[in-house]
Amino acid sequence: MTVSTDPEHIAISKSRGIKIDWKDRHHSEYGMQYLRDKCPCATCTGAHGTPPRQPEADNPFQMYKPKLTMLSVEPVGNYAIRISWSDGHNTGIYSYDHLRHICQCTECLAALRQA
Repeated sequence: MTVSTDPEHIAISKSRGIKIDWKDRHHSEYGMQYLRDKCPCATCTGAHGTPPRQPEADNPFQMYKPKLTMLSVEPVGNYAIRISWSDGHNTGIYSYDHLRHICQCTECLAALRQA
């Protein structure tokens, strides 16, 4: 079966995350912190020659950080979305291909282990 990177429907909750129904009938759910940790921008991935941003889950002082929320989500052409985060970050363009690739559902995780 061919994996679709074309969304059929996108549901956005600025306090919980994003749910996507793909045209191939696959369903993906992305929590807030997971999406922020998987930001594909050059700063977060270390593409500028600097170390990549460390996931917030690795921070032992989580109780001192304000709760992460999405301030806005906007389409980028027909291929991606841009998320503006409450931590001031807004340069990540999440392509639908990237979002499908980082899906954490049981089916996708099993396929990743077999690859």
